[in-house]
Amino acid sequence: MIPGGGQPNMQQLLQQAQKMQQDLQRAQEELANTEVDGQAGGGLVRATVTGSGELRALKIDPKAVDPEDTDTLADLVVAAVQAANENAQTLQQQKLGPLAQGLGGGSGIPGLPF
Repeated sequence: MIPGGGQPNMQQLLQQAQKMQQDLQRAQEELANTEVDGQAGGGLVRATVTGSGELRALKIDPKAVDPEDTDTLADLVVAAVQAANENAQTLQQQKLGPLAQGLGGGSGIPGLPF
């Protein structure tokens, strides 16, 4: 409802919606180009993902490699990737959260993880 009972300016509403869409697209592009890290085993395994969650790099310290115990190495890799993805989700919330609030609070917006 518009204060004073006036009608909303449709042109202004369309411009605001276009600006929010452009801001959202810019933030998503920024996320796709931003890398975050996660680690496990005190840094023996490090994973790098983009802010949108794409795995870009995985570094394994030779000390983590034991041919007799590949299960531990696999667990470290999984933990490092999960930590990196958690950091990516935090970054997504920081970048997209304010934009989602401008679009109605973020709930029910397809494609947004929050």
